[in-house]
Amino acid sequence: MLASPEPKGLVPFTAESLELIENHVAKKCNEEHEEEDVKPSPYLEAGKQLPFTYGTLPRGMVSEPLEDMDPYYYVKRNTFMVLNRSRVIFRFNAVSIFCTLSPFISVIIDSLIMSMNNPPEWILVVQNTLLGIYTFEILVKVIARGIWAGSFSFLGDLWNWLDFSVTLFELITRFSPLNFILILKTIRTLRILKIIPLNQGLLSIVATLTQCLKKLFGAIVLTLFFLTIFSLFGMGLFMGNLKHKCLRWPQENENETLHNRTGSQYYTPERANFYYLEGERYALLCSNRTDAGQCPEGYVCVKEGTNPDNGFTNFDNFGWAFLALFRLMTQDYPELLYHQILYASGKVYMIFFVVISFWFAFYMASLFLGILAMTYEKEKQRASEKPRDMEFKFQQTMKEEEGNEATEMKTTEIEMKKRSPTSVNTALDILEETTLRQEEEPETSRKKCPLCWLKFAKICFIWECSPCWIKLSMFADRIIRHPFADLFLVICIILNICFLALKHFPMSEEIMSLLSIGNLVFIGIYTIEMILKIIAMHPYGYFQVTWNIFDSVIVFFGLTETFLAGIEEITVFILFPLRFIKLGKYGPPFENLVRILGNKLMALKDLVLLLFLFMYFSAVFGMKLFGQSYKECVCRLDEDCQLPRWHMSDFLHAYMIVFRIFCGEWIETLWDCMTVAGQSWCVPYYMMVILIGNLLIFYLFVALVSSFSSYAAITQEVNKEAKNFQLAMSRIKKGISCVLLKILCTKRTVVTEAKDQICDISVKENISGHTLSELSDTQSFLRYKEKSSCTEKTPMTESESQSLIISPSVSETVPIASGESDIENPDNKEIRSKSGNGDSKEKVKQSSSSECSTVDIAISEEEEMVYEHEKPKIHKNAYERKSSPAQVSRESRNGNIWKNIRKTCCKIVENSWFKCFIGIVTLLSTGTLALEDIYIDQRKTIKILLEYADMIFAYIFILEMLLKWVAYGFKAYFANGWYKLDFMVVIVFCLSLIGKTREDLNPLTSIKFLRALRVLSQFERMKVVLIALIKTTLPTLSVFLVCLMTWLLFSIMGVHLFAGKFYECIDPTSGERFHVFEVMNKSQCENLIFNESMPWENAKLNFDNVGNGFLSLFQVATFNGWLSIMNSAIDSVGVNMQPSFEHNLYMYIYFINFVIFGLFLPLSMLIGVIISNFNKQKIKIRSNIFITVKQKKQYRALKKLLYEDSQRPAPRPKNKFQGLIFDLVTHPVFNGIIIVLICFQATTIMIQNDEQGPQMETALYWMDSIFVSLFTLECILKLTAFHCHYFTHVWNVHDFMVVIFSITGLLLPITIGQYFVPTSLVQLILLSRAIHILRPGKGPKFFHDLMLPLMLSLPALLNISLLIFLVMFIYAIFGMYNFAYVKKEAGINDVSNFETFGSSMLCLFQVTIFSGWDGMLNAIFSSQWSDCDPDKINPGTQVRGDCGSPSVGIFYFVSYILISWLIIVNMYIVLIMEFLGIPLKKRNRTLSEDDFKKFFQVWNRFDPDRTQYIDSSKLSDFAAALDPPLFMAKPNKGQLVAMDLPMAAGDRIHCLDILLAFTKRVMGKDERVEKVLSEIESGFVLANPFKITYEPITTTLKRKQEAVSATIIQRAYKSYRLRQTDKNMSDIPIIDDDGDDPTSKGVHSDKIEQKTSIQTQI
Repeated sequence: MLASPEPKGLVPFTAESLELIENHVAKKCNEEHEEEDVKPSPYLEAGKQLPFTYGTLPRGMVSEPLEDMDPYYYVKRNTFMVLNRSRVIFRFNAVSIFCTLSPFISVIIDSLIMSMNNPPEWILVVQNTLLGIYTFEILVKVIARGIWAGSFSFLGDLWNWLDFSVTLFELITRFSPLNFILILKTIRTLRILKIIPLNQGLLSIVATLTQCLKKLFGAIVLTLFFLTIFSLFGMGLFMGNLKHKCLRWPQENENETLHNRTGSQYYTPERANFYYLEGERYALLCSNRTDAGQCPEGYVCVKEGTNPDNGFTNFDNFGWAFLALFRLMTQDYPELLYHQILYASGKVYMIFFVVISFWFAFYMASLFLGILAMTYEKEKQRASEKPRDMEFKFQQTMKEEEGNEATEMKTTEIEMKKRSPTSVNTALDILEETTLRQEEEPETSRKKCPLCWLKFAKICFIWECSPCWIKLSMFADRIIRHPFADLFLVICIILNICFLALKHFPMSEEIMSLLSIGNLVFIGIYTIEMILKIIAMHPYGYFQVTWNIFDSVIVFFGLTETFLAGIEEITVFILFPLRFIKLGKYGPPFENLVRILGNKLMALKDLVLLLFLFMYFSAVFGMKLFGQSYKECVCRLDEDCQLPRWHMSDFLHAYMIVFRIFCGEWIETLWDCMTVAGQSWCVPYYMMVILIGNLLIFYLFVALVSSFSSYAAITQEVNKEAKNFQLAMSRIKKGISCVLLKILCTKRTVVTEAKDQICDISVKENISGHTLSELSDTQSFLRYKEKSSCTEKTPMTESESQSLIISPSVSETVPIASGESDIENPDNKEIRSKSGNGDSKEKVKQSSSSECSTVDIAISEEEEMVYEHEKPKIHKNAYERKSSPAQVSRESRNGNIWKNIRKTCCKIVENSWFKCFIGIVTLLSTGTLALEDIYIDQRKTIKILLEYADMIFAYIFILEMLLKWVAYGFKAYFANGWYKLDFMVVIVFCLSLIGKTREDLNPLTSIKFLRALRVLSQFERMKVVLIALIKTTLPTLSVFLVCLMTWLLFSIMGVHLFAGKFYECIDPTSGERFHVFEVMNKSQCENLIFNESMPWENAKLNFDNVGNGFLSLFQVATFNGWLSIMNSAIDSVGVNMQPSFEHNLYMYIYFINFVIFGLFLPLSMLIGVIISNFNKQKIKIRSNIFITVKQKKQYRALKKLLYEDSQRPAPRPKNKFQGLIFDLVTHPVFNGIIIVLICFQATTIMIQNDEQGPQMETALYWMDSIFVSLFTLECILKLTAFHCHYFTHVWNVHDFMVVIFSITGLLLPITIGQYFVPTSLVQLILLSRAIHILRPGKGPKFFHDLMLPLMLSLPALLNISLLIFLVMFIYAIFGMYNFAYVKKEAGINDVSNFETFGSSMLCLFQVTIFSGWDGMLNAIFSSQWSDCDPDKINPGTQVRGDCGSPSVGIFYFVSYILISWLIIVNMYIVLIMEFLGIPLKKRNRTLSEDDFKKFFQVWNRFDPDRTQYIDSSKLSDFAAALDPPLFMAKPNKGQLVAMDLPMAAGDRIHCLDILLAFTKRVMGKDERVEKVLSEIESGFVLANPFKITYEPITTTLKRKQEAVSATIIQRAYKSYRLRQTDKNMSDIPIIDDDGDDPTSKGVHSDKIEQKTSIQTQI
């Protein structure tokens, strides 16, 4: 056989090899039988390295044709292989013996040439040369591989198709006289992609991403489906609305005629008739609805003109609506479209944007991330399994080689022994040297440096010659190894960073000199540190440590900066980051994060390279495709015919557009592109960049998050410097604690001794007051002893004492309630059992809850309510003598009264009705806050009612607090974090009431928004979410600190680069910046003649100090307002210099680096660590941490409902006609017809547009009527077939409602008129039936699989949404109190403002999706008198002014964005983790309590006498009667026998044995199966304590074997008897030979037939 699976050696491929292959092929064709299926080896694929298991590669085998090592290709594919020096496999079809390699360098040169905008003339010669090289390469490949000779021929590779096509088009366009279109010339840029097949890493990444696309197919189809449906809804709701504008209407005394209002976009004088807001480019949109935009006086709202944004934003047809919905899904500039729709349609359509921008975009992003994460995990698992297999094979090969070497060595020794003794010693020496050489080989292999250089380094760089030098070295070593030396260095680094952060503008000369001197001092300290370490460790040892090399680089650049002053780039871009990284040496978290990041980026280097390669290709392709159009049609974009900032005329600007698209902003540049180049090429180009770019970024993001999600599991290695720093800090803490202890102990010594004496007296007096029988009870004795002790023992452990981290599922129980209840319980068995069980989680508190209590209290671990306020009375009575009997009786009577009071209070606060009442009052008190808007002074009745309501709410909450104080006691009350929150809310109520009494205390009323926090303590769902957020977020503080330090670094860099450079001279008349030719600096600006208002103004967002730098970077990180910041940086010239257009163009590098290293990588770190904490908490509680205990049961029921179709089909009617209709409507073809009708109905909406004629309207009306009739007929048929069962299905109810509303929608225009009923009403109602495509069993199955994680995570998502709504509510109220009267400009307008609660929620929804908050903050920044009027009178209120508070605004928006980001990230994590867990849940099937209940219900039918046994003959029927997943369909006897169930006497099988066997069958090889089986068995034993013990006598398998054996024996015995009978009959003599007796013949024939049948049976 030629094909052998064993690895063979390297054999040259010759003519004989080719002949053997041909003979084998011919032989295989002649053979009829099929050979074994041989699969290709994954380790011998083309492009991979030859495994080392095949031995070393001889030099003669490099670049030579070799016989294929893989039998699959050698035998079946007729190929041979070629290896290069790196052992990389190249595979060819067996048609040639030549091969060549691709010219990598030529592709790089060609790619660089293509990025040139105006190349010199000699570049054409280089291009022709490169074209010749590519042509020659193709010819050689065709000769070597053949044109089409198999899968490894030239055209068998898709990359060769690309290479051939590009070369062919380049030859045609370059040497043909014809003038080809631009796209043919642009195809040449595809040459850049030729780099991918030249790099095996890039090729493998492309293959992986191709697999990702295959798995993303379902998600892509689902996305297109949703986008289509929402686009159709958008067309029905907003078609033509964006053309509504405010048109000036002439008054009665005006004789002026209006301009043309035909709507022609070429009639420019029409612009004068519309109303424009100040500084706006497009006319104000409006509507006749009361909740939409209103026109000012003198204007009317009419439908005229074109759509906004050059006509590109509209819902007038399906294409533009689809683009608008895609824009909303990708969250690009959504606030503009958001405002446009609300102005033109009304605020009620905010619901549409909430569904699209929040839920739909969130779900689709989670879906794509989940699929990519699943693909990446599988790829990582597959990659990790390959080295294991290779290692196993390599070990086997090494063992064989070692065995052969050992055999050879033994034979050598035997031969040596036969010789002389000297030769034996020599041989042994040789063997020892060989062994030593083998042992030393790993060590020397690590050293890349030659031996001579090692000797030179040890001689020259290890200084141990002089004793004085050695002493100096030891002295320096003691200094640098001292812990306080590292502490001193840490302090110096922190001070150095603080000095760097102190720079600001303007800055006095004293501070400048201080900073320069400090810089020199720190450089000197770092230099001294380096010198001491070199002296102590010698240069050889010093440079062996990585951190020391890093320190020496800092010193080098620091000294370079000192001696070469003025080189700012070295300081900012090199020295500043190095100093920050130096601080990370003393922080183990930073070092570990950097190590993880470095290792992961090295592993993902091919993916990063592919990402930047695609960006480069996209920039070059866009420049070649649209560059000329931007130059020729620039006048369409700018009135002065100057190129805008964002264009594609050169490579740098094209690259920045691609980078901006990758950052998520593409719609504005797409509008410009469509303006200059048209829609046909711009839309496909942008879609390509968006989709492929997002795929690469998402995959890289998933890979980084996956690596950081294992951050907590990695053991953190601490270097020596960090250990010394920690040791120094511990010594300082120890010293401080010792000093404090000495001070405190000297003061407390006397007091402690006195207390000990008092305690002894108190214990004796308490013991003497009781009889011996009373003291015989140990618990009572311990209880009284504890009451007498002076030291208060806190009953709460450390974990229980945390304020908010307590179990929300545990209700607030009062200790005295169970023991001191009115119901007599003398035995108190429950408490005794709890106290006696050592393994129980409950623990008994030895002290009573009150002084008169005699009951031991059972206290849970989650919550301990104790009453310690009575203990001081014991200490007070310790000095007194025993009281008289009258006093004792009086005290006991008073104690009983107090006990009854506390019991009553306890019953009140624990009553469910009381809790419900407090919850309702809490919601009412929170809801009343929404009514206090700017119109509250005009609604005096509501204002008075709210004042009284506030007083009532305050009294109710104070009363509740007092009741809980009495019931629980002060200590227990304030030990609960939720009660602390309630107490704070009561304080807020009191302060707000006090603030209303006096005007100077009026600001206290503004803290009323904190009242809403009480909702957290009243609703368990919010408690669970808040606790989960705390548990997942708190452990990330170290990572958050690292990210904060990264931002501080970029902020300091920004201050040193741009401080004082964002000032500009503004023309007060036009509001625009003067050109640099008119004003060059500040002095020229101040010397202008018409200057009255100091137009030398600074940008509101700048880098003048670190704080402003942080805010600017925060806007860049959220991609809101970042373009204005970048524009200011790019135009900056110098301090007090007028900015010039794109003067400092290469400052884009700063912002690109920040987006990568300050945003993308830190975001991956944070999310990865949050996921790690989420998984930890999920493992602890074994369920979702964002749902309550009740919701966990609902989650299990929902999961079972979604995994299995629990709805039973309706029974078939007995009537023949109804049965016929039933068969019709239940047939799959009928369902397919309905789906097709739904698609046709959706198509009728797609073909509509805003400018359609009346004939089209009539046709659409009749088409809608037809669809309504068909759907009505469907409804009637199903009602006839299903009867009452029709309404048992939710889908049928939905269809019935659609039919009713559709008929109503058709009839309403006829009865009340078309004006009151929208024309698209019926179409939208019918379109809602498109949801049937998502129905399980009706539409595609992958739709159901993709919707499943969303449905399963709905409980957790709803809980998180409640918390988001509460946060939005609180911030909305806060915004109403602080920003209600801010001047309307920028992001605050008539729709988005803080005047009312609804408008505030609109603003906060916009901020929640991280869009448009920069405009609101810009409006709030208007605090100067030139921007706002502090004395402006606001009608209807006493508040004056329209200025904002910048500091409050910054805190408001930054805090809200961080909180909402944290909550939304957890929403993504919940959904993605649910998606990742679905395959595991499907693979690891489990059983629920309902399954076991159903099992026993079926068992009761087969075992009515409750014997716990069932006859083996009934087992098959029993298994078929069970419900899934325990169900076993017939025939099932073979499966049941294979289970080998134990059988008792009478062929009976026990219930537990059947249950265990069925459970094991369902769960399979799950790791949890043994634990589940043990739990089932123990639970069954507990439920059936009187279980009949039995000894199984056999099993089902043995009984079957016995039955089969008995059958075989019986058949053998019958065969034996038959043979004996035949033998006996043959011995009987024949009486009449001539006569034939028919009777004897018949008997004989019957016997023969009987014998034959028996043999057949045998």
